[in-house]
Amino acid sequence: MQKNIQLRLALPEDVPILRELIDASVRGLQTQDYTPAQIEGALKTVFGVDSQLIADGTYIVAESESKIVGCGGWSKRKTLFGSDHWSGREDVLLDPVCDAAKIRAFFIHPEWARRGVGGMILKACEDAARAAGFKRYEMGATLTGAKLFGVKGYLAVRPISIPLANGEVLPVIHMEKQA
Repeated sequence: MQKNIQLRLALPEDVPILRELIDASVRGLQTQDYTPAQIEGALKTVFGVDSQLIADGTYIVAESESKIVGCGGWSKRKTLFGSDHWSGREDVLLDPVCDAAKIRAFFIHPEWARRGVGGMILKACEDAARAAGFKRYEMGATLTGAKLFGVKGYLAVRPISIPLANGEVLPVIHMEKQA
């Protein structure tokens, strides 16, 4: 675990910084897995801040010297992926007895990639979801993120093709893990 990283819940006033972080993360880290057109389409359609996670108190930011360097969350709602501007949202509450908590919206600043930040946030999310009674976790992982999540015990269930507003399609992987 990084000694100079602190985790805390995201606040509404973090949203402008989170937007910048998400943009930098996607443009800096996903170019090996997605085309420029997919990245641009995803930033306009599916990637971005999910204010419901912030309102629910389930979105975590990682800070170093008071600068946000990563973010990610978990959800007790049905939506598997997508930001505020994603049209496929389903905000129905899940039943922890039979439903899986959704691991959502992980973005790490490129300067902090592969330094354990994502793993720290993931563990905090899993711990919080488990404390809320969930026994399973699932996500729609980007091709980039699936590498981290696979190492952390998530198994690929099926591919998902997300249609983007610019006509492109974003391939992601539905992944699951038992608590």
